[in-house]
Amino acid sequence: MPRTYWVKESAFGIWFLNTYTWRQRVLRIALNDLTRLLPSPPLRPAILDIGCGRGNSFALLEQQFQPKHIAGIEIDPALLADAARAGRKCVCPVDVALGNAEQLPYPDASFDLLFCHQSFHHIVHHRRAMQEFHRVLKPGGLLLFAESCKRFIHSLPIRLLFRHPMQVQKTADEYIALIRDSGFKLDDSAISKPYLWWSRPDIGALEWFGFSLPQQPEPTLVNLVAVK
Repeated sequence: MPRTYWVKESAFGIWFLNTYTWRQRVLRIALNDLTRLLPSPPLRPAILDIGCGRGNSFALLEQQFQPKHIAGIEIDPALLADAARAGRKCVCPVDVALGNAEQLPYPDASFDLLFCHQSFHHIVHHRRAMQEFHRVLKPGGLLLFAESCKRFIHSLPIRLLFRHPMQVQKTADEYIALIRDSGFKLDDSAISKPYLWWSRPDIGALEWFGFSLPQQPEPTLVNLVAVK
């Protein structure tokens, strides 16, 4: 039996990942939060975007970091043409490749910054992928990791509308432990656990109707910056 590397998103999910709400309310907000956590802005970094999809992150990464190069890797071949078109709109060179996060087609120490936004929960073999992230980063390189947690992925709306490998989903603490166990340095001050409306099991309905939010909710998101 062939090894399974990922779970393909639902048709609704593929559509949603190309909407204004996704680009502005999810992707941009996560990148702003990650940038806030950076120890210092990298100068002209070489960036790897894991699970780049249609390339919606390329322009934002270029605007934020003025990189010398962006590489995007995507496992779904149906999205590569759109990603390549998005890359051609950037000033810096952008290369898009078909591949998976567990077997990255790049030499050791190739990148200054690795951006993994809402892709990791589609990967089946988490530890192998995280080891690859560590391998392709240069010494002192940065992992910008923004991910949905088990509480969110297992909620009813998400189970109905999206597709994920449910058996491997992790809590925020489990993601943090995995990253540290994989050789990254991760300070507590470089970790954020936002509780955004779209990440709540009720999709923000309680707040819309005037109910108070939980004082200490189980994290549904974790954003962090780790150092190799």
